Amino acid sequence: MDVCWLGEVAYTDGLALQQDLHERRASGAVGDTLLQLTHPHVYTVGRRGSRGDVLWDDATLRERGVAVVEADRGGQVTYHGPGQLVGYPIVDIGPQGDLVRYVRDLEEVLIRALRRYGIEGSRVPGASGVWVGLSKIGAIGVKVSRGITKHGYALNVSPDLGYFRGIVPCGIVDRGVTSVAELNGDAPGVEVFAQDVASEFGGVFGCEIRAAELVR
Repeated sequence: MDVCWLGEVAYTDGLALQQDLHERRASGAVGDTLLQLTHPHVYTVGRRGSRGDVLWDDATLRERGVAVVEADRGGQVTYHGPGQLVGYPIVDIGPQGDLVRYVRDLEEVLIRALRRYGIEGSRVPGASGVWVGLSKIGAIGVKVSRGITKHGYALNVSPDLGYFRGIVPCGIVDRGVTSVAELNGDAPGVEVFAQDVASEFGGVFGCEIRAAELVR
């Protein structure tokens, strides 16, 4: 699997990159690829989400520099921003691929990466993602088309958690959010954490990981 670190990418540009890579994967022009990056401040509304889950009004959104974008992934409303690692695996799981198993494997990747920093993540029945106690540290939302995945995960390394107060994150009202920095008092850079996640991705998915440049 080729793994590409892209740095900061606008969310809409990230959607376009995924779509292009998805088409190329479907045609066989490229193999499985993992894009890792960060986004500027943005609230994304998934297929099961509602604009009503964005709690800040338009004036506050402008003041805080937050865009609101509809996404074709599963899930509801979530936040992306600086200090958060976002991963988009473009992977062929086949037309009869087990989507539930794929999501559980993504969770396992994040759980193993967090364990490197002494953080024991866990799953919550009925709620995708990775949790530490009653707080979510990693969100997952995916889409599969023609047997090939899009979207993926968002792991809170060192974001400003105050931005989560502007939404009902993932439709959950009785639990909180946390980050590596909040739990440990410190956190590695997002690019460093991306390398850890890529390594664990290879172990969980049983594939060789190769650092690569994205050919656009």
